[in-house]
Amino acid sequence: MAWYTLNNIATMTGLTTRTLRNYLQMGLLTGEKVNGVWRFSEEELYAFMDNPSVQQGMHAKQNAIVTDFLLMGGRKENRTCVILDYCMDWDDAKRAMDFFCEKVNEQGDEELRFGMERHKKNVRLIISGPEPAVKEIMKRYYEEN
Repeated sequence: MAWYTLNNIATMTGLTTRTLRNYLQMGLLTGEKVNGVWRFSEEELYAFMDNPSVQQGMHAKQNAIVTDFLLMGGRKENRTCVILDYCMDWDDAKRAMDFFCEKVNEQGDEELRFGMERHKKNVRLIISGPEPAVKEIMKRYYEEN
């Protein structure tokens, strides 16, 4: 069984860990604390992401990724924003989401941003950041899929 941490969920949704902790207190996000660390099952994660209030927040965060990219002027390095719209079943969407979440976290680059949302069989993935990092992640994604 796959387990997700608060940081994983923050990366996937674009929401801050502070916001996620508020959702935990409100009961919108459920999980279990093991050795002082929150962990969430796939079912808990997807139930959370299916909540209309959460989807609204995720959508706003995704829009912010693209808007911030478009509005940022005076760059001193090349930057890239990639938007992928796929028609895929939920198992494929989970694999894509897990892949991007893992790779963004591996990079450890605070300027690298990732967001995803799904509507039935449509999945939108957005990744934005320094061109070399985005290029490497996209290359690995297409090599592995």
